[in-house]
Amino acid sequence: MSQAMAESTFPPVEEQLELILRGTVDCPALDDLQKKLARSKKTGKPLTIKAGFDPTAPDLHLGHTVLITKMRQFQDLGHRVVFLIGDFTAMIGDPTGRSATRKPLTREEVKDNAETYKAQVFKILDPARTDVMFNSVWLDALGTTGVVELAARYTVARIMEREDFRTRFQGGVSISVHELLYPLMQGYDSVALKADVELGGTDQLFNLMVGRQLMKEYGHEPQCVLTTPLLEGTDARLEDGALVGKKMSKSLGNYVGIQEPPLEMVGKLMSISDELMWRYFELLSTRKTSEIKALAHEVAEGRAHPMEVKKHLAAELAGRYHGEAAGLAAADEWMRIFSQREVPAEVPELIVKAPGAGGLGIVQLLREAKLAESGGEARRLVTQGAVHVEGEAVTSLEHVVARGGPWLVKVGKRRYARVTVA
Repeated sequence: MSQAMAESTFPPVEEQLELILRGTVDCPALDDLQKKLARSKKTGKPLTIKAGFDPTAPDLHLGHTVLITKMRQFQDLGHRVVFLIGDFTAMIGDPTGRSATRKPLTREEVKDNAETYKAQVFKILDPARTDVMFNSVWLDALGTTGVVELAARYTVARIMEREDFRTRFQGGVSISVHELLYPLMQGYDSVALKADVELGGTDQLFNLMVGRQLMKEYGHEPQCVLTTPLLEGTDARLEDGALVGKKMSKSLGNYVGIQEPPLEMVGKLMSISDELMWRYFELLSTRKTSEIKALAHEVAEGRAHPMEVKKHLAAELAGRYHGEAAGLAAADEWMRIFSQREVPAEVPELIVKAPGAGGLGIVQLLREAKLAESGGEARRLVTQGAVHVEGEAVTSLEHVVARGGPWLVKVGKRRYARVTVA
């Protein structure tokens, strides 16, 4: 390949950096990154971008996708992405941010979760430009001798610089030896892959820097490190000029799951504050920075309504996981429902069985109809006045839905079902 052809493969370094650094928090070796990008452009050889995921749970939400979206941006620039599944390290359990030892997973649990991860991430990543790898390939092969040699390349003092380890030690909370090995195992992944860049959340900065140091120890060019922020949940709001809110979490109920139905995704995204909308644009949208700035300018000047702009964001994100047409249709449907206060055009129809002749209690009905994930959530929804049957609010936990139907059941602002009690 001629130099002219090689250099035409990648965008200019400055253009690459603008996209790469958008929404990132830490880039401790920016000069090294610029050099790597310049060399890549000159030679036509893509950089190896690594991001590791321990499959400790089966479902992904938009908070998880911040990092995956950054990986896709590297792909769009022409670089090689390694989606690394930490099937070995997941059995240790990442101690980052933990106040106690994490329960290890079995190989079977890790394998099952890994399969669901692969199915979900390819809704963002280009399968043709993604190498899926498992770190058990080299960590299993490391053996006892290799682990001892690896441990000899890092000191206990350096490991104890990690805030969570230090806090637990000072507080008299036990730390298992295998937890101290976790950063070394993650760092060795970079050695094995000869990574040029490793991506991670801000809470992973220490582990990523361990990988950079270990690559030096093993005689490799050290990787560059980029961290992405932890995405605020849908309930974050602006206070004193700053976004305030806890990170997106399923346990907190402030999440948008990427496997949720399109209309539900759109509804949750339309509920976020206008200020949070721009944060989501920055971290989740594939639009160019210039386009996002133009949209913000139009809103600021009153030439575009925030709700209409938010609709575009919701359609884009729902469309990413369910197809562009489904995303656009869900956004239009949401506007129809909530502008005109109408029932959705398509409402799932369900049949649930009552154990006796008198009908079915509201809590059990919500669980059987999958309108609540647990009895506790069902009771909370009822006591909060979020449940309606045939347009009437249900506020008593003792409410019984009679046999027959179908009864139109509404939960919150977005979820509907026509339920027949048999």
